[in-house]
Amino acid sequence: MTVTAKLDAPLLRTAFVLVLGPVLALLDTTIVGVGIGAIARDLNAPLAGVQWVSAGYLLAIAVVMPLSGWAAERFGARRAWIASVALFVTGSALCGLAWSVESLVAFRVLQGLGGGLVQPLGQSILVRAAGPERLGRTIAVTLLPITFAPVLGPVAGGVLVEHLDWRWMFLVNVPIGVATLLLAARHLPRDGRTGNGARLDARGLALLSPGLAALVHGFSEAGTAGFGGRAAVALAAGAALLAGYAAHASRTAAPLIDLRLFARRGFAVATANSFLQGATLYSSMLLLPLYYQHVHHADAFDAGLLLAPQALGTAVATLVAGRLADRTGPRALVLTGIALTLAGTVVFTQDAPGPLLVAALVVRGVGLGVATVPGMAAVYASVDRALVPRAAGAVNALNRVGGSLGTAVLAVVLQERLDAGPAPAAFAGAFWWAVGLSALTLLPAFLYPKGKS
Repeated sequence: MTVTAKLDAPLLRTAFVLVLGPVLALLDTTIVGVGIGAIARDLNAPLAGVQWVSAGYLLAIAVVMPLSGWAAERFGARRAWIASVALFVTGSALCGLAWSVESLVAFRVLQGLGGGLVQPLGQSILVRAAGPERLGRTIAVTLLPITFAPVLGPVAGGVLVEHLDWRWMFLVNVPIGVATLLLAARHLPRDGRTGNGARLDARGLALLSPGLAALVHGFSEAGTAGFGGRAAVALAAGAALLAGYAAHASRTAAPLIDLRLFARRGFAVATANSFLQGATLYSSMLLLPLYYQHVHHADAFDAGLLLAPQALGTAVATLVAGRLADRTGPRALVLTGIALTLAGTVVFTQDAPGPLLVAALVVRGVGLGVATVPGMAAVYASVDRALVPRAAGAVNALNRVGGSLGTAVLAVVLQERLDAGPAPAAFAGAFWWAVGLSALTLLPAFLYPKGKS
């Protein structure tokens, strides 16, 4: 098939505006870790309490993400996206003005409620604007700046904390967010008819959102204290709530996330792959900076810079993968990407010299880019345009839960090995577990269609 539909100026403007919101939200996920110590000192709070500055933000994202499909249908994706960015900016400003750790956590929750809707709503707008012939290339364009968020977060956080104040980790979002809102008002495509009688599935919300939040919290607790105690209680509660939601959704005409979507083989395969890719990506975001800090004695600023080769590899690969995804089926691309990711990760299980580690990060980055673009395109190609908003909520929620699971598993493995032996050996063992997580993504990848559907 020859691709003739070009990425015209209106679509590129839409993509540029929509990517600004997720970049802000992702940066805020990674930037705060650098300033936790400074926040604790300034607000005279224990580190255990300050950790909720990050945990509250992540839990708020998990709670609100399932609402994206309903919000897009009820109010229009454009209006809902602008409102979400405005809420995120408001929360950022209030975080910068916080007077205690309790107020800071509350404002971070507000920030997360806005940030959690930005990515799924933005994806639904973009998928509809791009159409099937331009979907892969459009996703690739939007992924380019997002790939640098894990690199820029620690670097930007280090600069702001060292030269200004921890409050600027939040206040820096305000001018960028205001500019994003002005651009969105001008360039995002107008919503069609909305308010089509779609009622909020309140019972589903009461089951699904707390269930997802409990899982994310349980995995977070497991990452610091193992899978017993409070982590086990939270995970059991989350599983019970999600089981209740599944029973409820099977009897409801318009559930918050329609589980009947998973009866479609293409959607089920693509979302399973997204779940496992989330586990792989987020867990590596934990391991790689810690590896450079513990084994090579880099500070947070330098560790962020050392991850730049992976981001550069991903950036180059997404451009190529986006064009190929519009021409061919996803199976070969996703399998190739996974193989490259595995090859790049295996190097970190060895006592490798610095230049080889740089090359391995480039290979990892290329693999992530090659696997991610066709995988995301396959999710949205498998559903009708009317179902895109709810599909976006489902795939983003599963990706985030997968990320929490992968991070928790590797955090527990790493801590146990650090307690038992020297850092180089501990990280080598943890990276073998990362290799195993990456290998699991091969299972759904083999079920993708060979050709363009």
